[in-house]
Amino acid sequence: MGLQRRCSRAGCPNPAVATLTYVYADSVAVLGPLATYAEPHAYDLCSAHAERLSAPQGWSVVRLAPEFVEPEPTHDDLVALAEAVREAGRPTTEAPQQDGGPVLRLVRDDSATVVP
Repeated sequence: MGLQRRCSRAGCPNPAVATLTYVYADSVAVLGPLATYAEPHAYDLCSAHAERLSAPQGWSVVRLAPEFVEPEPTHDDLVALAEAVREAGRPTTEAPQQDGGPVLRLVRDDSATVVP
């Protein structure tokens, strides 16, 4: 579960609920549910901007859902979050690998100095 995506419209702080893509060859704007992953050539829109979307003259808009609402976290999202927290809190048991190079130690006094 990542950070909540925001509306792509400039200055809009609302959470995204729909994804807008264009099919240039057919002059169609496709508005569908929020994509699983952010795509570089797609635009995430909040519910207000998704509802008011219009296309340029000669283009048509295809709406894949009648309304767009903010999705609730799924069980998979919550499990992934719990596993990430558990993994981050787990102490590391691996010893640092030494590649035969010099061993450095940090000596703290008025300034941090590394001594071989």
